[in-house]
Amino acid sequence: MRFEGLRKFIVKKVRPDRVDEFLLIRCLIESGGSATPRQLARSFVLEDESQVLFYEQRIKQETLSELSKQGIVDCRGGSVSLTAQKLTPVQKAVLRVLCEQKVQEHSGKRGLKVWDERLSSTEAVPDDLRYQALADSDGRCEICGATKQQRPLHVSHIIPPSQGGKTELDNLQVLCSKCGDTKSVMNRTDFRNLVFTESDPTCPFCLPHIKPRVTAENGTVVAIPDRNPVTKGHTLIIPIRHTQDFFSMTVQERTDAENLIRYLRNKTKRKDRAIVGFNIGTNCGAAAGQTIMHAHIHLIPRRKDDTLNPKGGVRGVIPDKMNY
Repeated sequence: MRFEGLRKFIVKKVRPDRVDEFLLIRCLIESGGSATPRQLARSFVLEDESQVLFYEQRIKQETLSELSKQGIVDCRGGSVSLTAQKLTPVQKAVLRVLCEQKVQEHSGKRGLKVWDERLSSTEAVPDDLRYQALADSDGRCEICGATKQQRPLHVSHIIPPSQGGKTELDNLQVLCSKCGDTKSVMNRTDFRNLVFTESDPTCPFCLPHIKPRVTAENGTVVAIPDRNPVTKGHTLIIPIRHTQDFFSMTVQERTDAENLIRYLRNKTKRKDRAIVGFNIGTNCGAAAGQTIMHAHIHLIPRRKDDTLNPKGGVRGVIPDKMNY
């Protein structure tokens, strides 16, 4: 096939939703016309935004933090650089080989076991079963509730094929990359039994009870006015799913809550120019003052002179600790 034939194929014959076909052709062009399936797979991984975001978060929270403490890297202006400067080409080559050797040593001791587990638990799941399993899980990890926007999701065998497990819907569950990697291949727990409680009929903050009071919503969370406001405009941000406190909220719920808080903050300030500050807080546990065991975040507008001495702010949860 010549250029014009390939161009017409891309423009007219490939279905618009077959992104994988466009991606594969592009990868082959970028690699000079040919590549191994493994090389192509690596290129596909780079296009998986959920996987990129997962490792970006992991790098920021773990790897960069540790290397910064050790003085190995410097993080400024959104970029990362080695503190060791002016390395010669020979020095760079030596360091690169040393790092490669360490990676290979790790793979030899542990890495292959990790891959063996992944392969045995995700092997040969047909697309129709994969889609059904994802639909049954509401697109969430059965253990932690993560969605594909947070981490890659995999359809895994509960009993691996290597141990006699069948590739059928009753033996499949959805796990995110983090939970799947930490689960032992010998662990046959059916995590589908850990389905999240969407609503508790006895909980006053579950959606059926607060729906008439909802003033704003964003994805997995809603906002309602506090019935006993500390100040005018005091609002509660509440996850739709019944979950105990801030620490049991999923990453997506916390992200949605943060975005809704920002929206409400801007909206409230536009309506009331007297607002010059905010308190944002959440109570976790009875000892911390939580009285309704459904996660909720307080957004409290503050105005000048709404209290005689505002110094200390949220330290006022223990009154005699406010002044310091």
